[in-house]
Amino acid sequence: MEYYNKVIESINVRFVRGNNYRVEKPATVVNYEETENTLVLLHHGTLKFGDDQELVNEGEVLFLPGGQKTALTIGSSAKKSEITLDQFTESKKKHLQSLSFREIKNTEDDCISMVSFESKVFDVVNFFNSLDIPPFIIRFNDRLATIIEDLMKEMEQTHVGRERALKSQTELLVIELLRHILKNRLFLEELSTNSTYFKDPRLIDLFNYIKTNLGGDLSNKILAKVANVSEDYVGQYFKMLTGINPQDYIEYQRMEAAVELLRTTKKSIRDIGKEVGYKDTAYFCRRFKMMYGVPAGKMRRRESLINV
Repeated sequence: MEYYNKVIESINVRFVRGNNYRVEKPATVVNYEETENTLVLLHHGTLKFGDDQELVNEGEVLFLPGGQKTALTIGSSAKKSEITLDQFTESKKKHLQSLSFREIKNTEDDCISMVSFESKVFDVVNFFNSLDIPPFIIRFNDRLATIIEDLMKEMEQTHVGRERALKSQTELLVIELLRHILKNRLFLEELSTNSTYFKDPRLIDLFNYIKTNLGGDLSNKILAKVANVSEDYVGQYFKMLTGINPQDYIEYQRMEAAVELLRTTKKSIRDIGKEVGYKDTAYFCRRFKMMYGVPAGKMRRRESLINV
């Protein structure tokens, strides 16, 4: 159990988008795929997936891991056309019509809610993608369906704290999804064999050290000491398990921290640069603009306008 607690603690979750749809024109998308992990809650009508066109019952949830292709049927009409994902994307409004959550509750038309989220281990590894698990139905889980409905309701509000609420509810969503997987003993082999970054405490030590020392020396020499490997090997070791060079990861983390400081403090750009590990302010500004496409000062002004 402690192992899986570490898994959950290591996953950073981000809400991407949520939509309610009424099915206007039923279709089977032969190669359907979502870029991000997506949960589909069926309110009314017909939803099928896979080569065998397994049926999702009303009130159940279909999980589509990001990047996994499947045949997806939406709508209960006997006259369903078979189309490709490109054709579906080009004519999506003909097939799906957006509507509010209140409208869903007041209609018997074919309706679904879709929530997409990102889940990365220490902001590096796409967790569900790394497991390489197929789409599957989440049956008999009213809790998960309720969280999705709460997310849909929150999206339609303009209350203070809306973004924080969406983030918190998305985290609950992922926890409940993982609990369902473990409770029903689904994909345990994938969890135990593919999550290599959880099995090596040296890598976890590296992630934690980087996170708490962004303003300090994070050279490969220091990282090698933390991981107890040779300086020549530490870069290869990190990339082998995460798919990214350690210094690229460090820069990404430093810039993300800088963005957060720009959004939440009145510290000068010079002080922010130093706090996240850049002694040379000019270099920090060049790298910031290269990564985000706008100068740090302009991003701060933009964030200030958004938050007015």
